Amino acid sequence: MQNAYDIFNGDADGICALVQLRLADPRNANLITGVKRDIGLLARVPDTAPAEISVLDLSLDKNRKPLFRQLELGSRILYLDHHDPGAEGVPEHPGLTAHIDTDPNTCTSLIVDRLLQGQFRNWAITAAFGDNLVETAEALCRQGGLDEERTELLKKLGICLNYNGYGNSLDDLHFHPADLYRSLQSFQDPLDFLHEGREIWQGLLSGYETDLAEGLRIVPEYCDPAVAVLVLPDEAWARRANGPLGNELCNRYPSRAHAIVTHKGPGVLQVSIRAPLDNRTGANELASQFPSGGGRKGAAGINELPLAELPGFIDAMRRCYGK
Repeated sequence: MQNAYDIFNGDADGICALVQLRLADPRNANLITGVKRDIGLLARVPDTAPAEISVLDLSLDKNRKPLFRQLELGSRILYLDHHDPGAEGVPEHPGLTAHIDTDPNTCTSLIVDRLLQGQFRNWAITAAFGDNLVETAEALCRQGGLDEERTELLKKLGICLNYNGYGNSLDDLHFHPADLYRSLQSFQDPLDFLHEGREIWQGLLSGYETDLAEGLRIVPEYCDPAVAVLVLPDEAWARRANGPLGNELCNRYPSRAHAIVTHKGPGVLQVSIRAPLDNRTGANELASQFPSGGGRKGAAGINELPLAELPGFIDAMRRCYGK
């Protein structure tokens, strides 16, 4: 369909959400995606004619202007997301169908799973693991009768799909998210992909394990019982590892908030924030204190933080999570 667009975040949640949606409702659509932090994707849809548009795992607040522009054109839009839609909320419009749930224990793939009544549940579980919703994912595994081995496989796949989305540019990634989606979309169960798509899977797993090991060697810039801030070197592995490293540290130290800082350009940093697993709140409020910040209660980020403002960020994080 020439005027059909599937727009999705390039991480595990965005990819797995679209896999479920298109397994249930096949459609030949133009794919628009990017690195995980590339979230203003709706603006890439041409505004010359009405279109059928599905948006998955992208903040409505960050796409509000192109959303209204498309609605004015007569486009029909399905919007599925778990990020804060902003102070203006979700607009009401006959051309917009929105399912947005900001509960910190859900993700876009779990929203799709509810709409599809669990039809492709293992993809939703994979995404939940990727978003570090470990307790939620493990509970679904138990409900589905998955043994420990299959649970661990879905967990590893989710983590690795999520890992592949991190980077400052597509050149940092092992696989373009659109290509990764295409390699997954025909499998009704991710466990089948792990068997048949072994070359891709092994490439993801090897990259993840290597980069994570490098990240775990980094000594924190600041650390106390409530907060840890790590500044990674200006290297591709660090840009890939920053989100998964934050998740891993949260799992190891569930009472501590974490910030993983990477270099975006000369004098400019990027920050990935994780709230404590014991208290999944505050990450979005902390990030929003900075002009390019935003996200969810449990996980948020700052797209551009001047290097000179790093001490101020650390102070703000200490105030937010200090005990």
